[in-house]
Amino acid sequence: MTPAQITSFFSTLRAANPHPQTELEYASVFELLTAVLLSAQATDVGVNKATRRLFAVANTPQKMLDMGLPALEDHIKTIGLYRSKAKHLMQTCQMLVDLHEGAVPHTRAALEALPGVGRKTANVVLNVAFGEPTMAVDTHLFRLGNRTGLAPGKNPLEVEHKLLARIPAEFLVDAHHWLILHGRYVCKARAPLCWQCSVEPVCGYKLKVPAPH
Repeated sequence: MTPAQITSFFSTLRAANPHPQTELEYASVFELLTAVLLSAQATDVGVNKATRRLFAVANTPQKMLDMGLPALEDHIKTIGLYRSKAKHLMQTCQMLVDLHEGAVPHTRAALEALPGVGRKTANVVLNVAFGEPTMAVDTHLFRLGNRTGLAPGKNPLEVEHKLLARIPAEFLVDAHHWLILHGRYVCKARAPLCWQCSVEPVCGYKLKVPAPH
């Protein structure tokens, strides 16, 4: 994509959704961190179903520690990899209490030091909670970066760096959400809905089969 096409791409997405939001449900930075940590290899819908029950009884690091590991596992057992996620979440809660007075830290280094929190999770928290122009490259962003020609790369980090370098500053804070939502509902992995796509005119990908009638 050329710079002009990239500007058109994000201007179009912004016009359709001026204030994009994550589809994970949360009421605090800690709840956001918890939801993102639980969302690996799981759907937002599935995570929200579990966290509605969980946050009703434990919505702070200390309350989660007081709950205990078996009870936490029971609350999130509908989510994939729930045992390892519960273990990491408990360890994270302990570090938040011991090192950060129960608050979620604002820096990438401190976030990535938490068990179960990798670069992608840290990027989501930094972007959604603290308004930083980060780019959490999940399967949707990786696919769109390569498929559209927006930011081709061989791995998520390469795509992340290209997205940050190529997306104009005015779009950066919200770009992560626009790309996730576009990949989730329009530019799908197996059957992209190109004939319904508002940014198709500037996209480098051309559908190889005709639109359904």
